Amino acid sequence: MVLTTKLTQMLGIAHPIVQGGMQWVGTAEMASAVSNAGGLGLLTGLTQPTPEALRNEIRRCRTMTDKPFGVNLTFLPAIVPPPYAEYVKVIIEEGIKVVETAGNNPGVHIKAFKDAGIIVIHKCTAIRHALSAQKLGVDVVSVDGFECAGHPGEDDVTGLILLAKAAKTLKIPYIASGGFGDGRGLAAALALGAEGVNMGTRFMCTQESPIHDNVKQAIVKADERNTALVFRPFRNTSRIFRNSVATEVVSKEKKPNVQFEDVRELVSGQRGRQVYTTGDPEYGVWTAGQVIGLIDDIPTCDELCSRMVRDAEEIITKRLGIMVQPSKSKL
Repeated sequence: MVLTTKLTQMLGIAHPIVQGGMQWVGTAEMASAVSNAGGLGLLTGLTQPTPEALRNEIRRCRTMTDKPFGVNLTFLPAIVPPPYAEYVKVIIEEGIKVVETAGNNPGVHIKAFKDAGIIVIHKCTAIRHALSAQKLGVDVVSVDGFECAGHPGEDDVTGLILLAKAAKTLKIPYIASGGFGDGRGLAAALALGAEGVNMGTRFMCTQESPIHDNVKQAIVKADERNTALVFRPFRNTSRIFRNSVATEVVSKEKKPNVQFEDVRELVSGQRGRQVYTTGDPEYGVWTAGQVIGLIDDIPTCDELCSRMVRDAEEIITKRLGIMVQPSKSKL
């Protein structure tokens, strides 16, 4: 089954489904599996420790799929930032056709990508940011609602509102991100004007996802209440899985005059990475969206994408179709 949208036509993919760029998860195994399933897989650029490591990962991914795939590059505030210009250079040199950007204003890098003929998808958590990205010349905006894993912004606006407002405001195509994991969500996103969906947490819980099975089982067992918001006092809110470490972080952040140093050790990225490799969901903090409440199995990427499209088509053609009846003239 095929759902054709501006996104599928632009990217040359079968299904309007994009894999989110997840730290420690967006490897060649993950990206190639999504692309082979008909979606757009994304390598996470900063998961690779150096630009040359990213180059090798791109080449490795090409041995695993002949379908389109892209690279996510997230621009984050840091005392010593990664060599972003070098990562951009590698992406361009390796002939990547699609890039997802996120985080801080990526204007100078977007220009470099566009000059190289690369399609740019930029992830935004607010309409004002989406309008800025549109001015910068991006091709597609990924509208990220409050339900999402990772950074939902500071406005606390849900996808239902953001997507409907994007339809009224933007002149470029947009896709829906945050809270999507099944055919109902895909059909809803299309009804709200989106050209497809972006999924992170849902793809974490697939057979090909390169994380420990214990973490996948924790996602399956969880419900929609099992996430927590941290870093709120620092205006860098992040949605993570609610485990004992997350609960401790939230407790510390409630204290007056809390500083990041008070929680730094608990939220260490290396501890979070080890969750995925050792399989102890309680060892550190790790991102998860409210969509965990909709996840109850661990399919292959192909099974997941095919099921989503099939269910979305059935909703669109059967359920919604029977609700629309021509009105009878009173004349």
